[in-house]
Amino acid sequence: MAINARARITLRAMEQFVAVAEELHFHRAAERLNMSQPPLTSAIRKLESDINAALINRGNRVLGLTPAGKKFLYESRETLRRAEQAITATADVAAGRTGVVRLGYVGSSLYGRLPDVIREFRTNHPQVRLELHEATTAAQVAALRDGRLDVGVLIPPLANAEDVDQTLFDSDRLCMAIPKDHLLGKRPGLILSDLSDEPFILWPMVEGRGFHLQVIRLCANAGFVPEVTQEAYGMHAVLSLVAVGAGVSVVPESMSGFRGDRISYHPLSSAEPEFDLVLGYRHLSPAAQAFVRSA
Repeated sequence: MAINARARITLRAMEQFVAVAEELHFHRAAERLNMSQPPLTSAIRKLESDINAALINRGNRVLGLTPAGKKFLYESRETLRRAEQAITATADVAAGRTGVVRLGYVGSSLYGRLPDVIREFRTNHPQVRLELHEATTAAQVAALRDGRLDVGVLIPPLANAEDVDQTLFDSDRLCMAIPKDHLLGKRPGLILSDLSDEPFILWPMVEGRGFHLQVIRLCANAGFVPEVTQEAYGMHAVLSLVAVGAGVSVVPESMSGFRGDRISYHPLSSAEPEFDLVLGYRHLSPAAQAFVRSA
């Protein structure tokens, strides 16, 4: 027997049938559904007509289910369960409770408040997968534009990035990094001009324009132009080269615990070495919105 081609079996009809099938009594099923019995009886008869199959064995009271009724009970329960899952999953995505957040960050941010933010977000949003990608500011901006990242922890100013929204995230300051066994490392009251004759290790300006220019400006104010003998992509790479004696550098003070056995760190005076870190983003998913709010 074919189903009525115009029939549309609704979730409500399935709920009504499940209530009758489980109670095996129209009156109790009607009370469970908060409706009167006659409309429920009519709804079940219409359902049988739409399906073109008897679902219930009737007597003076509901006696049981036909084989077709037992099958439809199983399928109805599964359909209602899947519908509830679909609603819940959709609501979770819309509220940012599930999904994926692809987070980029400059290496120095791991030594600030970023680890605590990540820990708190993972605790409060356990169903959101947080993917972490260390990259330079320039690489992150490119990844935000082509959709490979959702949010980035960046060092401003950002070159030609008017399409990237920015929110203040953290602050840091610069300090001098010198190989531990270097004679300058033992000089009391070391100042930046003392490094004027030393080979410098920096990162390419195209990868972190704001950071690079700030170091160059600090050196210029100290009366010299640094001789950059080697460039490295990322702060960990810069400091690793300092650790093996390849030169000196100016780095975020928050990283002064990195390779402390091989590097000595020296503060820079005044407020000029201070700098900010920002959250950068363009088109935020609900999960990414939740991360930005948390951060």
